[in-house]
Amino acid sequence: MSPDQPGSRRRAHPGSASARRAETARVAAERAALGRGVRFHSIFLALMGLVLAAAAGNVLLGAVGVLRETRSRPLTEAERAKYVQEDVARRWRAWPVGMVFPEELEYAGLGRALQYARRVGVAPETSCSAAVDPPVASVLRRYRCVTMLRATYVDQTATFAVTVGVAVLPDEQTRVDTAAKLPQDDRVGVRPVAFPNTVTDLFGAAQRQRTGFVGAGPYIVFSSVGYTDGRIRDSVPAEEQLNSEMWPVGQSIAARIARSLAQPPDVPRCTRGNVC
Repeated sequence: MSPDQPGSRRRAHPGSASARRAETARVAAERAALGRGVRFHSIFLALMGLVLAAAAGNVLLGAVGVLRETRSRPLTEAERAKYVQEDVARRWRAWPVGMVFPEELEYAGLGRALQYARRVGVAPETSCSAAVDPPVASVLRRYRCVTMLRATYVDQTATFAVTVGVAVLPDEQTRVDTAAKLPQDDRVGVRPVAFPNTVTDLFGAAQRQRTGFVGAGPYIVFSSVGYTDGRIRDSVPAEEQLNSEMWPVGQSIAARIARSLAQPPDVPRCTRGNVC
């Protein structure tokens, strides 16, 4: 029977079996690759899940830590002491001039009668060395005195003039060390500041009768006192110097300023005010 005749059996193409096997192999390879891809994708997603979970845990722990650090809580004793120290130490520059050197200061006169000293003027801020005598200046330089504030007062009768100088030291311990080295000589100390056309215009270094100082916090408060009429120290008899009301007035004014500067502030109970 002729191959072209109907009913005759067609012979298989020699490449058809190998093509099917190749197609089957290709499909199997694709399925295997797809399976591997699915497995890798699952592993990747699992690893990413672990990473994200760890990151979320760290964020949560960090948030808890921040919350613990920022929430209001009672101050410790060390924190309370630090609060007081820092508040006192910044008063010389944070307070207005009228708080450092009040316009009026109360003092006890003869017979402990209550009297008031009046502020005549406030000098410009200056270096510690420029405001004191050389023996005192050398000590203040050695202990890194920051600056000097000065004002001059007169007593209620305008008989005595008192220049008060506030020396600012780096901290309270430095102030203690500085004061221990200052000369114990009532002829040297803060230089008087006179204000022209006032009752103090004759008050200079020669008119100083006595000097002194008192420590408080990081401050040394110096005082120099004399008469407003221009009389010099050498013209005043020793017995008058000892019995005069002048020196108690000078001491009292300086002490009042020192106490005010070092007065402990009200300390809040908690890190965020008074509510914990």
